[in-house]
Amino acid sequence: MKFAASGVSTAVRIVMAEYTDSRHGADIIALMDEYSRHPFGGGEPLPEQCRHQLLPKLAEFPGAFTVLAYSNERDQALGLINCFTGFSTFSCRPLINIHDVIVSETARGQGVCLAMMDFVANEAKKRGCCKLTMEVLEKNLAAKNSYRKVGFKPYTLDEEFGQAEFWQRYL
Repeated sequence: MKFAASGVSTAVRIVMAEYTDSRHGADIIALMDEYSRHPFGGGEPLPEQCRHQLLPKLAEFPGAFTVLAYSNERDQALGLINCFTGFSTFSCRPLINIHDVIVSETARGQGVCLAMMDFVANEAKKRGCCKLTMEVLEKNLAAKNSYRKVGFKPYTLDEEFGQAEFWQRYL
């Protein structure tokens, strides 16, 4: 499946990744490794366990999907978004949680994030979803700026009670 976002150069092609496709798989691992090595991704190489298990685990996880961006000129992987289907109890409809957003450093500022986000939003609409959710690090200002451009904003139910915070507990 190919997609061209409005306002984005035709030099970018967006596809739904096939986890069993060797090219897609290699590109997913390479982009995840680039993200992992960046300070916002932890600053370490992608662990060997993930290099070997990520694709089969994503393939077997219900509702998981990955979007890849490619350069039409060089057929080079430029970015990816990993998504997971969730559920909104207040809307009684599915939602898509955007878990990873990676735009390769050489492709930033070229509309790649916009094109991938538009593709994910269209996919979510096809699946009957009510919204997209995501987490972003407080000091990742460039990413926050990009996400605002495509319609994201901090999550609040009632301004009086403030913004939601993302918390975690390791098991």
